Amino acid sequence: MTGPDGSERFVNKHDFVQRGAIAGLLAAALALAGCDKPASQAAAPPAPPVTVAQPVKRTVTDWDEFTGRFEAVEEVQVRPRVGGFVNSVEFQDGAIVRQGDLLYVIDPRPFEAVAAQADGQLSDARARVELAKRELDRGLNLVQTSAVSEQVVDQRRQALQAAHAAEVQAEGALKAARLNIEFTHVTAPLTGRVSRHLVSPGNLVQGSDTGTSTLLTSIVTLDPIYVYFDMDEATFIKYSKLWFEGRRPSSRDTANPVQVTLAGEAKPSHDGSINFLDNRLDVSTGTLRSRAVVKNTDLSILPGQFGRVRLIGSAPYEALLIPDVAIATDQSRKIVFVVKPDDTVEARTVVLGPLDDGLRVIREGLKAEDRVIVNGIQRARVGAKVAPQTAQAPAGGKS
Repeated sequence: MTGPDGSERFVNKHDFVQRGAIAGLLAAALALAGCDKPASQAAAPPAPPVTVAQPVKRTVTDWDEFTGRFEAVEEVQVRPRVGGFVNSVEFQDGAIVRQGDLLYVIDPRPFEAVAAQADGQLSDARARVELAKRELDRGLNLVQTSAVSEQVVDQRRQALQAAHAAEVQAEGALKAARLNIEFTHVTAPLTGRVSRHLVSPGNLVQGSDTGTSTLLTSIVTLDPIYVYFDMDEATFIKYSKLWFEGRRPSSRDTANPVQVTLAGEAKPSHDGSINFLDNRLDVSTGTLRSRAVVKNTDLSILPGQFGRVRLIGSAPYEALLIPDVAIATDQSRKIVFVVKPDDTVEARTVVLGPLDDGLRVIREGLKAEDRVIVNGIQRARVGAKVAPQTAQAPAGGKS
C-alpha cells in the first residue's frame, strides 16, 4: 500500500476487520437510539369517518301484504241457443268485443222455413176467427126471431173462442220461429276480451234445447277486475280489535283502500278497495277469503295473474323512520348505532315497523334528535370515537 509520501506501507488484515466492526457498532447504536423514543410520542390513528342523519318524522299508515289472484268481475261461456251447422266465425281470437257484436252465424234456413210455416198457420187461424165472428153475429140475429135455438148460439160462441185460442197459439209459434232465426246470430252478451273460437265453420253444434249445448267461446271483463286473497286469522283478529277501538274502519262496511303490485314490479301500480269479506273462516287453512275490486284501465291485468295486495292496517300516526341500511342484527335483536354528543358510538336496540316509501318505521328505541349512523357502520365500534358527517336526508325519505 502506498503512503502519502509515496513510500509503500503494509497494513495488517486484522486492522481492516477491526475498523469494520467499529462502524457496524456505531450504526447499531444510532438505530437503537431512534427506537428509544417514548410510545406516547407515536401518532394516534384518526377517528373513522361515518355519515349520520336524524330519523325522519312524518305521518304514516301501516299496510299488510297478502298474495292474491285476479279474477274477472263477469265471465260468460258463449253457447248457441239453437242447433245447426256453423256458417262463419265473426271475431278475432283474443280480441276485445263489445256487447252485441256478432260472434257466430249458424245456418238460418231451417228456421226460416219453420217461420214461414208458422206465418201461414197464423193467417189460417185469423181467417177462422173472422168466420167464427160472422157466424156468431148471424146466430145472435136469428135467435131473436127463434129461427135458431140458444144451443146453436152457444156452439158458435164456443167456436169463436177456439178460433181465438188457435190464433194465439199460431202467433206464439211464429214468435218462437223468428226467435230461432235471431238466435242463429250468436252475439256477445257483454263487453270484454273473447277467448279463441272452439268451433270452426262447417261443424254441427247443439242448442240449449237439447240440454247439452256446445261451448263456442268465453268472454271475460277486464276493467274493473277482482283480486281474491286469504287473510290469516291473526290479522283478522287484529283488524277486529282496531275496529272495536275505533282506530280502523271495518272492511265489511267501509271500502278500505288496497294497493296492488304485479309480478316484477318494485312498488304498487294499481289502486282498489275492499268490497267483500266471506262470512266464515276456512277451517282447513284458518284464513278468511277476501276480495278487492281494482281499476284496470290499461287492461294490463288478466284473470289468473298473481299479485301482492297491500291492505291498510292502521289509522294514520306519527312515526320515526330510518333507512334499512342503518339497521344491524345482533342474534335475535335489531340494533342501530347512535353517535352520542361526545362523538362516541352507542348501540341501541330497536323495535321495527313496516317499510314506508323506502324507509323503515322504528316503533321503539330512537328519539327524533338522535344521530344515527346511516353509512359506515362497519367502521363503528361501540364506545370508540368517530368523525360524524351529517347527511342531507336519509336515502328514500321525505323531509
